[in-house]
Amino acid sequence: MTFLKGHRRRTVAMLAVVALLGAACGSDDEGDGTGAGGGGGGSLAQFDLSGAEVTVGSKEFTEQLVLGQITIQALEAAGATVEDETGLVGSDIVREALTSGDIDMYWEYTGTGWITHLGHDDAIPDEQEQYEAVAEEDLESNNIDWLEPAGFNNTYAIATREEAIEEFGVQTLSEFNQFASDNPDDATLCAASEFLNRNDGLPGLEKAYGFDIPEENIAEVEFGVIFTSVDKGDPCNFGEVFATDGRMAALGLTVLEDDKKFFPSYVPALNVAQDVVEQNPDIEGLAAELAAALDTETMTKLNAQVDVDGGFPEQVAEEWLTSEGFIE
Repeated sequence: MTFLKGHRRRTVAMLAVVALLGAACGSDDEGDGTGAGGGGGGSLAQFDLSGAEVTVGSKEFTEQLVLGQITIQALEAAGATVEDETGLVGSDIVREALTSGDIDMYWEYTGTGWITHLGHDDAIPDEQEQYEAVAEEDLESNNIDWLEPAGFNNTYAIATREEAIEEFGVQTLSEFNQFASDNPDDATLCAASEFLNRNDGLPGLEKAYGFDIPEENIAEVEFGVIFTSVDKGDPCNFGEVFATDGRMAALGLTVLEDDKKFFPSYVPALNVAQDVVEQNPDIEGLAAELAAALDTETMTKLNAQVDVDGGFPEQVAEEWLTSEGFIE
C-alpha cells in the first residue's frame, strides 16, 4: 500500500491564525495539535494506515468538533499520524483549507456542499439523490471525495419555546409568516452571522415563505447564545437551530414545521481530497464504519454531552468510540 507523506500543505497564514483561534474557542482542553485518545485495538485495527500522515479539520460548532475528534482518534487507532486543525470558523474557511491543501479532510453537509460550495440555487428534495449529486459533481469538478454519508440529517430549523407555540399559535413556518404580519413586534429572531447571509439560510427562507423580518427584529448573536435567548424570550422569541442539537430537548424548545420543505437536507459525509483517498484507500472503509454508527439519536446525544453536560469533544469522542468497540 502507498501512503501519502506530508499534508499537501501550502500554508496560508490567515487560515492558520483562524484555526488556532477557533480551536481555542472549541474547548479549554485543546491546543496541543493532536486529538485525545486514539487507543489501539478495537474493530478499527482492521484498517492499516500505518505510515499515513493526514490533517483533519472541522468547523467551530459542537457537532463538527465532535465529528472531528471522532475522526482523529479513529485514524490514530488505524495507525495514522494525525494533525488536529479542528475549529476553523465558518464553512468557507474550512472548505478553502481543504481545497488549498491545508487540511486533508473534514465532515461536510450535503446541503452546504450543493448550495454554498457548488453554487446551486435549489436543493434536491430526496436525501440520497442530493448526496449522489453533490458527491459526483464535487469529485469531478474539485477532486473532493465524499465518503459514505452518516445516518442523520442536521438540517437548519427555526425553533421557539414550547409555551410560545400555544401563546403565539404558531406551529409551522407558514403560520409564522402570518404571525409576523399580524404581530411584528413579537416576530423576533436570533441567528448567527452565517445563517443570516446564506442562500439556504434566512434570505432564502424569507423568499420561500414570503415574509420579511425587519432588521431591528433580528439579533445577530453567537450560535451558542441562541438557545438560552429563545428560552427566555429575550432578545428573541424564535431562533435558528440545528436539528440534532442536544440543547433543544434540554431547554424544551420546539421546531416549527418546514411545511414548504425549504431547508435542504444536511446529511454529513467525510470530505477527503481525492489523492489522499487514492494513496490511503483504507480511509474509505474506516469512514464507512463510523458513518454507519452515527444516526440521529446518537449524534444528538453526543452533542448534548458537550453542550448540556459540559464534556469536552475529545472525551465524548473517545468514550463513544470505546463504547462502540471501535477502539480499546
